[in-house]
Parts: sequence; structure tokens; C-alpha cells
Amino acid sequence: MARIDLSLSLCGVKLANPTILASGFLGVSPFTLERVGRCGVGAVTMKSVGPRPWPGYPNPTVVANEEFMLNAVGLPTAGYKNIEPEWEGMRKLKIPFIASLYGTSLEEYAEVAADFAARKPPLIELDLSCPHAKKGGHQFATNLDLARKLVEKVKAVTGRRVPVFAKLSPNCPNIGEIAAACEAAGADGITAINTASAMAIDIEAKCPVLYNKRGGLSGPALKPIAVKCVYDVYEKVHIPIIATGGISTGRDAVELLMAGGTGLGIGTAIYLRGIDCFEKICGEMEAWMKENGYTKVKQLTGAAHE
Repeated sequence: MARIDLSLSLCGVKLANPTILASGFLGVSPFTLERVGRCGVGAVTMKSVGPRPWPGYPNPTVVANEEFMLNAVGLPTAGYKNIEPEWEGMRKLKIPFIASLYGTSLEEYAEVAADFAARKPPLIELDLSCPHAKKGGHQFATNLDLARKLVEKVKAVTGRRVPVFAKLSPNCPNIGEIAAACEAAGADGITAINTASAMAIDIEAKCPVLYNKRGGLSGPALKPIAVKCVYDVYEKVHIPIIATGGISTGRDAVELLMAGGTGLGIGTAIYLRGIDCFEKICGEMEAWMKENGYTKVKQLTGAAHE
């Protein structure tokens, strides 16, 4: 039996396997990113950094069970001018990292992106689409014209120095068209999807569970939405997609790859299966590929479109 090859190239950045720690999970410091890096992940994404210090929301910010996670943390950030120690630590990581950023206006996105690009991380991800944050809302990812203008503005300051991925929202009816607009504006890749707008109510207390009332849905309940969105995006663009949403098992990973993913963003699976979920998912992918006659992970990308 031929050896199973899970390696790939993402805009010229080499990954040992397609699993990527999604932004917002254990990405606050280089120490936690390094810890995840020892657990078989292909790349890691730092928690999104904004233009100014912002504390996020008070607790409760997360509710979870075996079916879903609902969070409204609120994009807390120290601000891009205050994370020099984090940059120093990330440069020492032995695996690729993705620098995630957000803003509340076109100008703020460009401001943070210019600083990031000067530091030359392997990849940059634009968080256009947090569904619950007052600072850095999802309006850019649900409006085709705004998404295009935002990517154009960011690419004007980053140039060719660093590949830029636009992270899009499922909370719109035309994600494929928005992805195509981002590609036309210069995006090097798409991350699909961010969390979906959702809510939970404590029926005894007769009130929303989260402090912010509304939050973002992730975990297994999000996967069918992610599959549909990635499938739609793949039909409209010619750039790589980091497929994100509900991946907990090797079968989930294969499904998102066949929908059109090149890389696989994984987050809530850490809560469900432990920090070694990346090794587990890769092992399950390899077993499935052996059983079904695949030798390279690249063979799976977009297979459901053939």
C-alpha cells in the first residue's frame, strides 16, 4: 500500500497536514500555540487582533454541550501596537502561523494590516465576519461591495508580501458571490466559514444565557452549513479555501475537503475530543483514505464537484 501523503501547500506555505487551529481557540499567546503545535496540527491561527485595546464582553461568554458551542466573547484585544512579545514568540514557532486581524472600518483594517504585513507572517486572515461583536461586526462579510472595498484596501497596503485570506460569514444568502468579489479584489484565499448567529435561553431563569444575548454557533451543529457554504464558494473562486465549521472527525474532514476545502480550520473539536484532536482527525483521515484508494490529500479537494 502506498504511503498516505497529507501534506499540502497553501499559497506557497507548506503544511504537513491540512488541519489548522482556527482563530479564537488557544491562540492568545505563543505558549498555547506552541502547545497545539506539538499535537499534530498543520498550522495555527492567532486570536484576532484589533486596532485598539478592547476588553470584550463580561461573562457568561460561552455555553457548550456535545452538539454545539455558542460564544460571545466579543473579540477582546490588546491592540496591535501592544503585542510585540507575542510576535517574538510566534516567530519561534516550528509550524506555520496565520496572523488574524479585524477592524471596525476600512481604514482600521488597513492600519492593522499594514503593521502585520511589515512583520511578514506566513499568512494573514481578515476577520470580516464575527457575528456578535460590537467592535468588528460582520457587515463587511454580508455586503458584496463592502467586502470588495475592504480586500482592495488591505491588499493596497500588503501588496505581494503576505498572502491574505478573507474569512466570510454564513449569515448571508450569497457567500459564493461575496467570495468571488474578494478574489477579484485581490484576496489570495478564502476562509469559510465563521460562526453562525445563534442564541440560547435559560427557560428557568427566563433570560438569554449569554451576557451579549446573541452569539456565534460552532461545533457539530454548524457542519452542514459549513459544507454548503464551502461548496458554494468553491464553485465561484479559483483560490484556496480554508474550510472551517464543525469538523470533529476524520470523516468530517474528508467531507469538507470534498466540498472544496484545501485546508481545514478546527476549533471546537478541542473541547469535544481534547487538544490532540488534530492527531486523531489526521489518523482517521489516513484510515479512510487507505480504505477508499486515495494516497494524497490533494485528491480530495473538490471531489464532490466532479
